[in-house]
Amino acid sequence: MDIGVLLVYAILGLTVIVSAIGLIVSRNALYSALFLVVNFIAVGLLYLALGAPFIAFAQITVYAGSIMVLFIFVIMLLGAENLMLEEPLRGQRALGILLAVIFLAEIVLYYLLRTTPHQSIPIIPQTFASPAEIGMLLFNRYLLPFEVTAFILLAATVGAILLSKHEGPTRPKPGIQKPETPVEG
Repeated sequence: MDIGVLLVYAILGLTVIVSAIGLIVSRNALYSALFLVVNFIAVGLLYLALGAPFIAFAQITVYAGSIMVLFIFVIMLLGAENLMLEEPLRGQRALGILLAVIFLAEIVLYYLLRTTPHQSIPIIPQTFASPAEIGMLLFNRYLLPFEVTAFILLAATVGAILLSKHEGPTRPKPGIQKPETPVEG
């Protein structure tokens, strides 16, 4: 493997790890969302370096683009930029650290105790997962699931719009005054 390619993978991998740690450690929800944007972009660039351009651009446009705009909009709308300094549940930090150590131990045990020999990675054709091939599959073989998904997303969007409308007190229109009722007493 070329040293330049190895350096690109190392930089992108380090960016993914550092941004994920920043996402978890940050006390500001807006900064956490921005760390998540950096993470999504770095993962998309890893996909691109691995030869999967469709997944890379979908990752960047869908996740780093539209989904993160929605997350940041909700964070700013709710005013949830700063997280609480105290733990809502006692011992949750210790439990999280314990579960992380158990997870890492499982990964190490898996690699130490696996019995299957290392196999070479099969060579895939150049057109595998190309945007043209995915488009042909999506609109030919998987047209019905694609249309059903589009309909469900449309229904969810209409439902979200209807649920977000609230019937509050209406303001009088300018120039039209309400008749005042005399107060008896």
